[in-house]
Amino acid sequence: MTGSAVVMTELKDLRGLVDRAAQSLADARTSAEILDAREMAGIAYDVAKRVARLRRAKDAHDALISAAHRAQAHALEIESKAKHRLADEYDGAQQRGEIQRHGGDRVSKVSAENLAPTVSDMGLTRKEVHDARVIRDAENKQPGIVRRALDARLEHGEEPTRTALRKMVTVAAMRGLRPQRSPSRRNPLYVPPTSEQAAWQHVTGTFRSFAEWASEANLALARAGMLEAQNVPFHDLDVRAIAQGSAVFITIKEWFDA
Repeated sequence: MTGSAVVMTELKDLRGLVDRAAQSLADARTSAEILDAREMAGIAYDVAKRVARLRRAKDAHDALISAAHRAQAHALEIESKAKHRLADEYDGAQQRGEIQRHGGDRVSKVSAENLAPTVSDMGLTRKEVHDARVIRDAENKQPGIVRRALDARLEHGEEPTRTALRKMVTVAAMRGLRPQRSPSRRNPLYVPPTSEQAAWQHVTGTFRSFAEWASEANLALARAGMLEAQNVPFHDLDVRAIAQGSAVFITIKEWFDA
């Protein structure tokens, strides 16, 4: 098998791993299942990170490294969504008295004892709970902030890491994510993406964001809004915009089918 064939196999396996993590989170209904999805996303992140660094060490084509970085970013996004849900699950359980909080719990039959489960009983550490709350609070304050932070790293040719994401979402939650960032001064070898690469990243980011938003519930709301908007002026502009967007979607899909 040639070097390029090995790389393509690696990337295909990596995409499968990321997809399984995403499906696992979508199907998760309990805290334990959410934890499993988070672990799967974490594994996918580690694998993508290793693939990208191995390819860079072997002077692989920038497009291959970029593909690994996109998989790494997607895994981080899934992991962040799992953390968001875990923070909600944990806080909700504390409010219901199902998990110990500072000062004890409300379900112990003996007042001097704490019989309710602790954070460790959930398979978490206090640091993990804190990190999950940081992600959750940032997303609640500025929805989509994780995806925008990851896209910003990709668009500037930078590796999407957990550390960078944590810093960016924290700062963005406080000040708002700046639309433009100067090239990293810490990496003198940084090469901005070409116009073609930036355009393709914009396309994939748009498709991914829409697909993730388009749950059955959101689509049902959108359909109800469409029916209401039929009696509103300029509805024809909405229809035209949808038709134009649909035509573009079809064109891009045909690229893959060609």
